Amino acid sequence: MITLPSWHDTWHAYGASAADEALFRQLVACWSEKHRRYHTLQHLRECFERFDTVRDRAQTPCEIMLALWFHDAFYDPRREDNELRSAEWARECVAAAGLGASKAQRMFDLVMATCHDAVPDDADARLLVDVDLSILGAEPTRFDESDMQIREEYAHVPDTEYRQSRKKVLRSFLDRPRLYSTDDFHALLESRARSNLERALARLQ
Repeated sequence: MITLPSWHDTWHAYGASAADEALFRQLVACWSEKHRRYHTLQHLRECFERFDTVRDRAQTPCEIMLALWFHDAFYDPRREDNELRSAEWARECVAAAGLGASKAQRMFDLVMATCHDAVPDDADARLLVDVDLSILGAEPTRFDESDMQIREEYAHVPDTEYRQSRKKVLRSFLDRPRLYSTDDFHALLESRARSNLERALARLQ
């Protein structure tokens, strides 16, 4: 899915007359930044692969695909505005492609949904968020690897401080009535995700 032909297909399906190849290369470069450990092309590729299994549930698949491309385009663990910067860039790019203010704002809203601070209102946004969180329900080996990768991204944070912050994040997920708002992801990944989170939390005690 991280290919130029797929990039072209996504933009064309979204209504653009052409896809910006320079933007494709710029996004790949962003996802390949050396300071990243989890928020990398591996994560993006896993999102695309997971989305491919539920594509038929999406109302506008190309919209979700494009939002995935942008959702962690900016990622600096020392900053707290990564989602906002990524969403603003997505909005600018959609507008620059001549797709109109409505689609540009829609892309901004979708990327902002990956802040994971509330359950989105519409079905495609819920599907996007569940895809992004699918790592929580990955096979234990992959989940544990991702947990370690996140720690590496925050290597600048002292261990005691990191443990406290990470425990708060993990507990916030576990305290939710449902981790996954769509029925497909809830049925497939909810139980394993909770087991993974409990195990990661235990390691931090």
